[in-house]
This record gives sequence, structure tokens and C-alpha cells, in this order.
Amino acid sequence: MLVILPPSETKSDGGDLGPLDLDSLSLPQLTAVRDKLVTELVQLSGDPEAARAALSLGKGADAEIARNAALRTSATRPALERYTGVLYDALDAGSFTATERAKARERLAIGSALFGVVRADDPIPAYRLSGGSKLPGHTTLAALWKPVLTPALREEAAGQLVVDLRSGAYAQLGRIPGAVTATVLTERPDGTRTVVSHFNKHHKGLLARALVCSRAEPTDIAGLARVAEKFGLHAEIASSSELLVLT
Repeated sequence: MLVILPPSETKSDGGDLGPLDLDSLSLPQLTAVRDKLVTELVQLSGDPEAARAALSLGKGADAEIARNAALRTSATRPALERYTGVLYDALDAGSFTATERAKARERLAIGSALFGVVRADDPIPAYRLSGGSKLPGHTTLAALWKPVLTPALREEAAGQLVVDLRSGAYAQLGRIPGAVTATVLTERPDGTRTVVSHFNKHHKGLLARALVCSRAEPTDIAGLARVAEKFGLHAEIASSSELLVLT
């Protein structure tokens, strides 16, 4: 089973590991594009106004630009510890047992505008680049990533159930045919259902935690729903490729 998480805009600082080594990251098919984007972000950070415009940053974003300037020299930490925010709070990777941590390394990947996709233990620096960013000289990041990320993900996921929890902007960077997606809906007293952003992230984090902590190895959406229910989530099968999580 392969579970692909969305990244987060917020990231932890620092790290206990050495500088970025692109050759050490998973999915080596992506190294050339990763290297290109890292180089372009470092160069872009030399022009703060251009960086703010390209990255949709406000006036007080000097720290974010400084992070990008130091991409090749700053300390790294495992990707699962780098990303923060609502989804990652719910995932609560810091509480994993040794066995669960091993399952996280085996089962979890994280989408990234800068790195395409990384595995849970891949050492990465703090950075700022969103899926919808438009860097000078490029139309969209999707146009750059799709030709390499889609086949790389297809190869990585071969023979496995794939649960793709990425949001639209990141899923567009490279899709996986046949992947199961999860839609989080809040059910109102009158029976109507609506999407709420906060609950979406929180419950996707809980679902990812369930899939790491479960000893089951689901092979289809029915098995996925059973795992979700066992861990206290209210799940419904909407189709062969869409799981509904109700709050």
C-alpha cells in the first residue's frame, strides 16, 4: 500500500542531518527536475521582489526567501518531520512506535512542488514553493513535473493499492491511474453534506494515521474502508476509487 500525503505550507525549521543530497532521495527518476528547481529557487531568492511575486508572498516573508536561498546548505530532516500543520498534527508521527515508524517509511509518501514526491524518511530542507506557483520561464509546475512524475509514481506504485490524499494542485503534478482518493464531508443535522477545509485536513491526517498503525494490508477500497472504520472514522464507499469520510 502506498499513501501519498499532501505537503503543507508550514514547515519546521532546522534539522539534525546534513545538507541536501538530491542523489539520496527516493524516486531518483526525479533528480534532474529537482536539481533544476532547487537551482532556480536559489537564484530567485537573490531578487526578493521577484521571489515574492512568483511565490505569492507578502512583505513580511523574508524568512521564507532566506530558506530558499539556503536550500543547498541548510540542515535537513526527514520529510515526515519537516511538514507541519493540521494534517500532520492529526497524523502525530512523533507518537509512532518503532514498528509504526517502519510502516510509515514503507507506506507513506508526500507530494511536493519542489521534490515531486518524497518518502517519509527522505531528508529535505525547509523551503517555500507551492503547487500553484509560477516560476519565471515556466508556464506551470505541472507542465514541468507531469512528464517525469507520472511515470515515476506509476513505477513506484506498481502492484499496490494507492491512496492519494493530495489536494488538486499537487495531484495535477503527476497522477496515478486507479488511485483511491478520499473526500471529507461534514454532515449537517438536515442531512446535507459540505466540504470544510479544516476538517478535510484533520480527517485525512487521521486516515493516514490509521493506515500506518493498522496491521492490515488492504488491497481495495473495501479494505480501506474497514481500516478507517476500525480506527473510529465514519467511511462510505462512493465509487471504486473514492472514499467518503464523514465528520
